[in-house]
Amino acid sequence: MSSVVTTDVIIVLLYALAAVTTISWLWGRQKDTVPALIGSNGFFLPSYKASYEFLHHAADIILEGYIKDREGVFRIPRFFQWDYVANGARRISELAAAPEDVLSFKEGVGETLQVPYMMGPEIEDDPYHHHTIRTTLTRNLGRCFPEVRDEIVCAFDDVFRLETEDWKIFTVFPAVMHVVARTSNRLFVGLPLCRNKEYLSLGITYTVAVFKRCHILRLFPKFLRPVVGPLMSPKEKARREALRFLGPLISERLAKQDELGPDWPDKPNDLVSWLIQDAGPDRTASSIAWRVVVTNMAAIHTSTIAFHHTLLDLAAHPSHIQPMREEVERVIRQDGWTKAALNNMHQVDSFIRESQRLNGSSALALNRKVLAKEGFRFSDGTVIPYGSMLSVSGQTVSHDPANFDHPEVFDGFRFSRMRGEQQGQEESIFKRHMITTAPEHLPFGHGKHACPGRFFAATELKAMLAHMLVTYDIKSDKDSDLKQAPQYSFGQARKLDPTAKIWVRKRQ
Repeated sequence: MSSVVTTDVIIVLLYALAAVTTISWLWGRQKDTVPALIGSNGFFLPSYKASYEFLHHAADIILEGYIKDREGVFRIPRFFQWDYVANGARRISELAAAPEDVLSFKEGVGETLQVPYMMGPEIEDDPYHHHTIRTTLTRNLGRCFPEVRDEIVCAFDDVFRLETEDWKIFTVFPAVMHVVARTSNRLFVGLPLCRNKEYLSLGITYTVAVFKRCHILRLFPKFLRPVVGPLMSPKEKARREALRFLGPLISERLAKQDELGPDWPDKPNDLVSWLIQDAGPDRTASSIAWRVVVTNMAAIHTSTIAFHHTLLDLAAHPSHIQPMREEVERVIRQDGWTKAALNNMHQVDSFIRESQRLNGSSALALNRKVLAKEGFRFSDGTVIPYGSMLSVSGQTVSHDPANFDHPEVFDGFRFSRMRGEQQGQEESIFKRHMITTAPEHLPFGHGKHACPGRFFAATELKAMLAHMLVTYDIKSDKDSDLKQAPQYSFGQARKLDPTAKIWVRKRQ
């Protein structure tokens, strides 16, 4: 009986603490000069009602604020705090250039993805794998491209299994996720592990779990997350499974390096080797295996979403197929299947960038946390308070007529045309590349914290699209609504249609 009473008391105290925390936060924000996008400065019910509305209609609400003031700053309601969203190219540039000790990218990602619980504090405290991806992985893309290309061919063959020239229907999302997982892991861990179905399932399952559960965990007040977070976290199970698959491989390489030195003969050229090189004192099989899983999560998530939309856009706009097919065949005849050849596929690059423009950004982008005690001050004097989350409008800038002609129209060759019109202006041409970020193009972020893996992602996506174009015919599934408007069903998180289908056949 006493234990039941004690439990009831604890629950009451937790609810009381949550109420006090919320009231204190709202009271402190009543005098905030930044206007609320929805809701009011009032207590409890108005703020919670607005928070619920934002949870289910984030994209529409952010768009409303953008239309109201394209250069403005607004507050958006969360259940236990106010977050801030800034509009306009000038503010985006100021945010992206802010020092880490003033406006923190690391803390922003940590809050958005709930990194301490979903991935572990060591990933948040020492993300050295970002350096590995930005430098060694990117430098080796040319050397490793034959393996990447080989895996793309084999993965598509295994997924489609087209033994005749008849049309066959496929659900896009699972097919794309499998191909992306295999292709990425050919570079990460090599053969034969990159084709092991159990190992691939580990990466896919963990990725899906993280991007579902992090948004749910953010609904809890911060003082409850240390209790709820470990219960929701998929990391311990994933870490045990990772060590089962990767432990022997990594241990063997560590032993060879200790015996023969860092450049031992026949050393594999893959992510595992590069992480061992950069690991420093944290050079254990368990730690390195976990970095591979976390890198997998980022690679699988971003590239699957991007190629999912690319294939649906290709099927929905078939007039683009033949010009891109001719470009790919011409470039391959000249340069072969190489990383350098992909750089000359301007229409392919443009098509993917256009698909990203319309589908690639979340409602909010460039999530940062204010660390400066005095707050973060924009050049016009607007101050964002200490401890707040600050973001910019993501998807809306890609749909702004001030940034793009006919922004709601899919024009796959929009950027290749711009590049053709700007021949001789090298800086302007480079701005139209798929990997190039800009205040009006934020799928890969912007500024010094732009996605370090975007060069690999671009290589992978262009190689996959080029292979699709020359190997298969593709058409839309007329019985389904192929291209629905993007949905944001849970806050700023984008929801894909997992049932979308396309028809594919082997080219005659």
